[in-house]
Amino acid sequence: MTILLNEKAIELEAGTTLFQLRDRLKPDADVLVYNGAAVADDVPLHEGDSVNLIQRGGIPCVEELEALMAARHTPGVHAKIKQATVGIAGLGGLGSSVAVALARIGVGRLILADFDVVEPSNLNRQQYFIDQLGQPKTEALLANLRRINPYVTYDAHCVRIAPDNIGELFGEVDVMVEAFDRADQKAMLLQSFQGAPIVAASGMAGYGSGESIGVRKMGDRVYIVGDLETGAAPGCGLMAPRVGIAAHMQANVVLRILLGEE
Repeated sequence: MTILLNEKAIELEAGTTLFQLRDRLKPDADVLVYNGAAVADDVPLHEGDSVNLIQRGGIPCVEELEALMAARHTPGVHAKIKQATVGIAGLGGLGSSVAVALARIGVGRLILADFDVVEPSNLNRQQYFIDQLGQPKTEALLANLRRINPYVTYDAHCVRIAPDNIGELFGEVDVMVEAFDRADQKAMLLQSFQGAPIVAASGMAGYGSGESIGVRKMGDRVYIVGDLETGAAPGCGLMAPRVGIAAHMQANVVLRILLGEE
């Protein structure tokens, strides 16, 4: 029978178990991932199963690292999303968090665009660090993403997004993420960008219930994440918890679209 071991096909005798495979090929492995889930008990292996053998604290070779990063994915997911391109317009609290999530799952190519620099008030919710203050967000986020997953292709553009350049920047994407702060910027993207599905956001300020943040589909290709009501205003600021909920819901909608679930 044929299984995938660390994303590579190998042949095994019928009746081989997970522990037998470990003892034969990597006896020092102490994390066994079987079809996307870490398991502690021995199980019989079957045709098409996916197995990852991991040694805690060990530094894998370059050839193994990407496979081990994707070890907890559902079988077949990594192969699909590795071929995808996603655009992210705006790299603030939403966009930087969406980018981190998509880098961690291994989306093949991320096209990132923002004209701003990292400033102190960003640090309460955005994926940057104190020593990156003053840097262009594209430069700072690119450095952080490469530390997380160097196997993704990143295209970063330090530019203000406008109707006359949005097609040139994002014309090749499979899914577009709208991650602006201002309502006029959001409207500009929704009106100007044509083609791929758009995952936008509206209403995630304050500290209200996270359960009020949902996903609504509008028309054939627009998904809006948020409560559609709670914008930033005096007495209702933007903070990491609700912004993070919305950003990760955006990332999950992107994943579902890429996998054909939406």
